[in-house]
Amino acid sequence: MREDFRAGFVSVVGRPNTGKSTLINALVGQKVVITSARPETTRRVIRAIVTREAGQLILVDTPGMHRPRTLLGERLDDMVRDAIADVDTELMCLPANEPVGPGDRYLLDLAKKGRVPIVAAVTKTDLVSPVDLGAKLAEVSALYDFADIVPVSARAGVQTEELVNVLIGRMPASPPLYPPDATSDQSEETIISELIREAGLERLRDELPHSLAVTIDEIQDGRTKNGAPLTRIHASLHVERDSQKGIVIGKGGRQLRQIGKEARASIERMLGTRVYLSLHVKVSKDWQRDPKMLGRFGF
Repeated sequence: MREDFRAGFVSVVGRPNTGKSTLINALVGQKVVITSARPETTRRVIRAIVTREAGQLILVDTPGMHRPRTLLGERLDDMVRDAIADVDTELMCLPANEPVGPGDRYLLDLAKKGRVPIVAAVTKTDLVSPVDLGAKLAEVSALYDFADIVPVSARAGVQTEELVNVLIGRMPASPPLYPPDATSDQSEETIISELIREAGLERLRDELPHSLAVTIDEIQDGRTKNGAPLTRIHASLHVERDSQKGIVIGKGGRQLRQIGKEARASIERMLGTRVYLSLHVKVSKDWQRDPKMLGRFGF
């Protein structure tokens, strides 16, 4: 470890669908949080770990702030406030292809209360022209006196390492807080449940509101007939109404099979083994408003 090694916490905030999770995955160098084009994909505070020769960043991914409509929404907003409260720097994501709006200003007001440096990441720069990017940078500059403003494209890999260096430079002198090879603080079970939910979100798109939750019922390590490692996973997809159950299952079970196929591929990439995945759909009535169910689902 270098004598001038730095390490600390960075909360990553932004309104829904600003590219926070995609950016975090790009900085880590592998998938540690799920992504989707749909807003409100992130439902947990996840700590992703980025280690370089000069330092280590613990990136705290937060659910996108929004006006809560359910008890779940209120708890997600509470998670964001707690995540912002105790960090060394805050990273605010502002998409290059959208104007600054009331949601951005609301989040910025919350971030200011942390009394730590705020770095702006202007995301999705690959979606705008150089002229429009220049105008966006001027708009962000006028919004607040940010400690740094870094334009990035997570998908194209543009300026992501520059952003890592900027953030490490703002961390306090410290030994590593996590082992150098760590990439996330999530349990294997949590990651698997999120990969299944991601497959569900992508398959269902606009057919199903954000009423989908996933629980892992059982994970067993075994062997195939040929002796190769095989992980058996039994999981439940929870919806709020009977009509939603039919949507998830699909005609002749086709939709559920496709969700399972796509989730299994993601899980196999993560585990590095063959996976047998069994999915069941359950109706957990109005779970987003039920305190007991929210506790069971980890909220």
